[in-house]
Order: sequence, then C-alpha cells, then structure tokens
Amino acid sequence: MTFSDKYEEDGYIFPLTAMTETDALHYRDSIEQFETVHGEMSKTVRGYGSIAIDFIDRISRLTSILDAVSEILGPDLLVWGSSLFIKEPFTTNFVSWHQDLTYWGLSDNQEVTAWIALTRSTIRNGCMKFIPGSHRTTAVEHRDTFSPLNMLSRGQELTVEVDETNAVDVVLEAGEFSLHHGHIFHASNPNRSNDRRIGLAIRYITPKMAPVGNTQHIVQLVRGLDHYHHFELAPKPSGIMEP
Repeated sequence: MTFSDKYEEDGYIFPLTAMTETDALHYRDSIEQFETVHGEMSKTVRGYGSIAIDFIDRISRLTSILDAVSEILGPDLLVWGSSLFIKEPFTTNFVSWHQDLTYWGLSDNQEVTAWIALTRSTIRNGCMKFIPGSHRTTAVEHRDTFSPLNMLSRGQELTVEVDETNAVDVVLEAGEFSLHHGHIFHASNPNRSNDRRIGLAIRYITPKMAPVGNTQHIVQLVRGLDHYHHFELAPKPSGIMEP
C-alpha cells in the first residue's frame, strides 16, 4: 500500500519525521521566549502563526513536511492557517470530538493538517486521537458548547455518538508529525503529566480551494504556483510580530 493509499483509507498517517529532537527543543525555546515578551502565544496568533512569526513560517516550509503533504495534495501548496495547541501540565483543558472542515468556509476537502510535536505527545499528556476511516462520512453536524476548558474556539463538538473503543492514539516524539484529513473525527484529553504538551497544527490546501460566501482569508504560497488566485497571498514574515 502506498503512502497516499494508506492516508486515503485511514484519513491520517503517522509518525513522520519533521525535524530532529534538538531542533524541536530549539523551537520550544523560541515559543517560550515569545510568551515572555508577548503573553500566551496560542491566543495571540491563533490561526495566523506562520504569517506573524518567522520561525513558525520556517516550520511550515520544511521540505520534510512539504514532501509528505505533496504526496497527498500535489505540487502546489498554500498554508491556510497555523495554530499552536499548548496544554499546560496537570490541567483539565481538552479538545472535543470534532471535524475541522465543518467550520472553515472552504469550497472542497483538498486540505491536510500537519500536526508537529514540539514536545513529546503521549497518552498521559493528551495526545490527539483519531477514529480511522471517519473522514469518509464527510461533514457531520456539530454543536457549540463554549466550554472554557475546550481548546477549540467555540467548544464545538460532534452531535453523533463516537465509539472511542476504535480510537487510535497519535503518540509522537518531539520532532515527529502526523497528517490528517479535514473530515476525520479527532479529539484529545487533558494533560496529566508534569510538563507542557506543545503541538503546532499547520493547515495546507491546494490553490484550487476557494472561500465560500463572504469568507475572507490570507494564505501563504509555500510550494509550487497559484494559478487560481482565490485568496490574498501574504509574504514571508520578516521577524516576530512585525507591522
């Protein structure tokens, strides 16, 4: 079975190597230095990390990640968004069962999320979990809970029953990453460990994708060409939180 065949069957693939553990530690240090100056990073740059932060942009352009995403989406890639998911030690924050593409206002499903572990991601510290094959159900109805403990912006969760006995834990070492489809059912539990769990989610789309309705979004071209011009293209950031 080929790389893309396995992805199409399961809706995800892992573990893949984005960088060395040493490089992951370096990026963790960069995040924590940012937090010292600007406050909690995951809220400051929600969705637009690669546009606002030069080192997040560099991660989004790593050949190791782009090669894997291109196996699925093809040679032309845009970064639609990027977000940090940071779980502090011994906290009750979680991510409910949900699908990504339900809320994004995009015209199709030609999207892949790369989730990069900048610390180890384990069952104890609340790694992601997937329901294999659930991406084939397309869009499912969600409800907004606005739970303060839910790390999603509206606390959105699936309205259908999820059989968690089928869930696969996405255990990753620092520097590894997973890829998942925008319709896969996924969630994560609280961090019960004594260290932070830091993950970076980068959303890649093909230039064929387009916004739906009045949705506006700024993207970055990270590989190939954009023949469609459905979105405004942002340049590489010149630094950290530059005007």
